[in-house]
Formats: sequence, structure tokens, C-alpha cells
Amino acid sequence: MEPKSIPQYLFRQLFENESSTYTYLLADLATKQALIIDPVVDTVERDAKLIQQLGLKLRYAVNTHVHADHITGSGELKKKFPDCKSVISNESGAKADIYVKDGEVIQIGETGKTPVILECRATPGHTNGCMSFVSHKNKSVFTGDALLIRGCGRTDFQQGSSDKLYTSIQTKLFTLPDDYRVYPAHDYTGQLCSSILEEKTHNPRLTKSRDEFIQIMANLKLSHPKQIDKALPANLMCGIQGDD
Repeated sequence: MEPKSIPQYLFRQLFENESSTYTYLLADLATKQALIIDPVVDTVERDAKLIQQLGLKLRYAVNTHVHADHITGSGELKKKFPDCKSVISNESGAKADIYVKDGEVIQIGETGKTPVILECRATPGHTNGCMSFVSHKNKSVFTGDALLIRGCGRTDFQQGSSDKLYTSIQTKLFTLPDDYRVYPAHDYTGQLCSSILEEKTHNPRLTKSRDEFIQIMANLKLSHPKQIDKALPANLMCGIQGDD
């Protein structure tokens, strides 16, 4: 009887109801090193409890961009896990411990074994500092607010540019293999994930030409985000207010 293989990778998709935000927890089980993507301050206690229960060592709290609809949980997680570093794009304009650029990688685990590696892909348009993170090993991409399930991030405030967003999605995301799973920062219809092929085929905005896309985005008539006035100032500090 052959021995069972031991899983080396942990993945959890977590949800925050008020802002319909997905938070993602990834870990290398060989070393117990972990990272969290787009944590929300309101669910820090839940997330910290899970991390502690699983015996994980949180190394990074990663934000895909400066959020306007919730306050990041990065700062509170750093208090609970002193070795944790906050991460955001160098184009975000926000404060963080580590700034990442297009083409760089974030790694947890040991080189030469089976580390979890995320490729950083700049996907501006919703904001200047939007960053998507690709796990080639696990055929998945964490798209933040750039690409949503059958939608995309709005472009009517906070450095938004429909032209930039169209370019980002077409050149940085839709060039990934069709079977890569798409994990967005939000979903408002109860869907958990999509795929590159699905979005290339069925996304009602992104199957259109550039000019049609820009016209669609200019006429969404969306309401102002409820938490933007308190979320933006806090998130520009990336949850690490008071640090030097």
C-alpha cells in the first residue's frame, strides 16, 4: 500500500458580508508560513483565530489596492502577528512595509521545495495601484477589483480609468491560460470564483470593444461607496497608523 501524499498547500476563501469582500488565506504547510490577501478589519478576529488554530505563521498581509468600501485588516493583523509585514503596490500611494512592482514575486515557504509563489501583475484602471497576484502552480489569479465575476471594478473615482482597466485586463489577465481560476475581491451574487475562459467568453463588459467598454463604464450610474470617507484615509496608511 502506497503512503498517502501529504498536502503542501492550504487555501481558504473567506467572506465579509457588509462590503461583500473576499479574503484569501494561503499557506505552505511544510513551513506553516502564510499570507492573507485583502483582509477586512471587521473580520480580523475570525481570521486571526483560524490562523492560530491551524498553527500558521502569518508573514504577509497583502492588499490588492487601496480599498474604498472597507478598512483593511492589515494593521490589526500586524498587532496580533508581529512578524507580519503589510504589502501593497508601489503605485498605490499608500503606506506599507513592503512595496511590490509588476513582475516581482511574493513567496512563502522554502526555495527548492514547494513554496507558494505569487507573481505580481500590475492591473491599474480601478485605481492606479491595483495589483493582481498569480499562482501558476495552483492555476489561479487573485484579481482584486480589476476583474470581477461577469464584471469589473468601477472607474468613476480614485484615479479610475476605463481605458487603463481595459488594457490591464486584456493584456495582463486574459493572456493567462484559459483554465486559471479567477478569485476576485468582491462578488455580490453569491458566486465564489470564475475562470479566465469564462470571463473572456461571458463577461458582458469585457467581451466588447474598447470604445464600447468605455461607454458602458461611463453610464453605470453607481451610488457613492458608503464607507469611502473613512476607508480611504485609513487604507492610505495601509492599516499601520502610528508606525515609523
